[in-house]
Amino acid sequence: MEIVFLERNSVGDDVDLSAFEKLGNVRMYSLSKPEEIEDKIDEADIVVVNKMPMNEITLKRAKQLKLVCVTATGTNNLDKAYLEKRNIAWRNAEGYSTQSVAQHTFAMLFYLLEKLDYYDKYVKSGAYINSDLFTHMGKPFAQLSKMTWGIIGLGQIGRRVAELASAFGCKVIYYSTRGNHDDAEYMRVSFEELLRKSDIVSVHAPLNEKTQGLMNAKAFEAMKKNAIFINVGRGPIVVEEDLANALKQDEIAAAGLDVLCKEPMHRESPFAKLKDSTRLLITPHIAWAAGDARDRLMQIIHDEMKEYIESSLDE
Repeated sequence: MEIVFLERNSVGDDVDLSAFEKLGNVRMYSLSKPEEIEDKIDEADIVVVNKMPMNEITLKRAKQLKLVCVTATGTNNLDKAYLEKRNIAWRNAEGYSTQSVAQHTFAMLFYLLEKLDYYDKYVKSGAYINSDLFTHMGKPFAQLSKMTWGIIGLGQIGRRVAELASAFGCKVIYYSTRGNHDDAEYMRVSFEELLRKSDIVSVHAPLNEKTQGLMNAKAFEAMKKNAIFINVGRGPIVVEEDLANALKQDEIAAAGLDVLCKEPMHRESPFAKLKDSTRLLITPHIAWAAGDARDRLMQIIHDEMKEYIESSLDE
């Protein structure tokens, strides 16, 4: 089997991928551009991708391609109809990052809730050294146990966040983006009620026709002025210009984003000029990327690839 990794760097160079060498002849490219794909995979049996598009344009010369493995849960980059037409199988990975994303959600929440950027700068500026008082309360913050946490998308990650929020004493409510999810432990509410009642709103939903642009100007206007918004789902779920305006106009208290509409962030981003880290925290799509999670991700991909190869040989 000829196995080609098109985006080896997307899983981090600290992850050991040597096990794949036992499954076939492996070629690894650190990164790839869409226009380079044809040349790189024209003799491939298996292709491993993260964001690279897999469609008629990129795959037309890959005559012996049998399997596409996506090192992620989302498969928006796959033209599944074309893959089916070509009888090319595909695999993705689920459940590997649940703990990592939930952990990052709370890291962002506490950073914003407790104004940690402000207090860190207060101490490091020397102001605390010169203070006459043992404490400094320049930026008051509230107790999490008094809050309502609204979750958009109660899948594996959303449910883990709900469990942790409950442990901190939050009242948890959720909105089902598909409209057909019921959970006995948590109260399902309408989108409008979730926005109106929540002190914290976090997004853990996939990107689809129902969620794209869901968080827009109308949504931010409906939220509490002291609310914190966190998106660790997908960037296009948020209308970024509307969120930037909501922060500028004090319609919400703060926002934490791990995903953006365009990644890496572009110079024209409406967030580029918002420098107040007590109001806006952006991390570079790392919520999923704890070392343990990436190891688990590639173990899942390895096992799926091995199973496919072995089943093909049995036929």
